[in-house]
Amino acid sequence: MPTFTLTRAVPLPPHEAWRRLTEWPRHAGAVPLTRIRVLTPGPTRVGTRFTARSGVAPLTLDDTMEVTVWRPPLGEEGGLCRLEKRGRVFLGWAEIEVRPGPGGGSRVRWREELRVRSLPRALDGVVRSTSRAVFGRALDRLLKRP
Repeated sequence: MPTFTLTRAVPLPPHEAWRRLTEWPRHAGAVPLTRIRVLTPGPTRVGTRFTARSGVAPLTLDDTMEVTVWRPPLGEEGGLCRLEKRGRVFLGWAEIEVRPGPGGGSRVRWREELRVRSLPRALDGVVRSTSRAVFGRALDRLLKRP
């Protein structure tokens, strides 16, 4: 399965970077042609599920995810959120880690393993490079918008 890692150093305090990255509906504004539907009542915790639906009807794909680790940053301790992909098409996991950075800012790491069901492994490189580009832009947008 293709795995990729994105890292960013941002001037935001850890709690603000965390908030921007884990308010799931905000991802719709960062990923083109995507809508987010949270399937469980808030607040986010282990067991929270949501679906990212991307595309234009009738050509849409659902990426259903479940939070399996939820540790928001606290003081000098970094935060970690792990999402397991539970959909019919997209499989794998994603981790969002936020740690205190220099000068009161944050270091953010987004790590993801993404597999598209029935897609040959020979296309893993294409999936990896495309995912890095799409998720890199989304990460930058989420961290720049209040």
